[in-house]
Amino acid sequence: MTEKLVDLGNGFWSIRGELKLAGVVDLGTQASLIERPGGGFVMLDSYTLPPRVLEQVRKLTDGGTKIQAIVNVHPFHTLHCEAAHRQFPDAKLYGLDRHKEKYPDLPWEAETTNSEECQALFADCLEFSVPDGIRLVCSSEHIHAGSVLAYHPASQTLHVDDTFSCTDLPFPASLLPMSGRLDFHPTIPLSLDKRDGAVDDFRAWARDIAQRWSDCRHVACAHSKIVTMEPEGFEKQVLAALQRAETPLKLRKAAPF
Repeated sequence: MTEKLVDLGNGFWSIRGELKLAGVVDLGTQASLIERPGGGFVMLDSYTLPPRVLEQVRKLTDGGTKIQAIVNVHPFHTLHCEAAHRQFPDAKLYGLDRHKEKYPDLPWEAETTNSEECQALFADCLEFSVPDGIRLVCSSEHIHAGSVLAYHPASQTLHVDDTFSCTDLPFPASLLPMSGRLDFHPTIPLSLDKRDGAVDDFRAWARDIAQRWSDCRHVACAHSKIVTMEPEGFEKQVLAALQRAETPLKLRKAAPF
């Protein structure tokens, strides 16, 4: 994935980043830049901006001084927290409990990203949702399905890390039906709360965001690409993804905790 700044219009820029496995395979990562109605900016997620992208962001934000906050939405996306704070030291830093545990010396704000108090601070430009029925942090650090989703109504763009995924396959594999479609992260069943009703709560949450954000036209996924869809396509794709997840969810529901 080439590092770049993608303008999705109406005050939303997607920062497409690199995350190389063993220094070779690029798994991709992301951040987003959002302009607030009052002229300030918010960054979703931390990323070490390379020189060209950093220059573009600084031009948009008066040298970075208009970036008011960096809001980290995925508990396991922590690699760039220190660097992002160094690049924009005046921005308030928000994260989840795991971010604070990982980097206790950074000047974290008291409100955690999954709290109503934090989300209310950015209600002028963003809507948030925390999936019901699954854990943000699981005992296994290989399970990364939980995150806080952030929707920008003005650009009809959803920023999501891992809860949704998209398999972006090269040609000719791109002709396969799973290429380019929106799916729930495969570890969702392993992320379920250890209680009765967790599966039903997750289903209800998925149906709720499918309807509530049905006007969504772009889904910025962390480790693949920006999925662009037709009007009303988001609701259809989320419900289809939920249907494809039904078998593993039912198997997990039937398994003893």
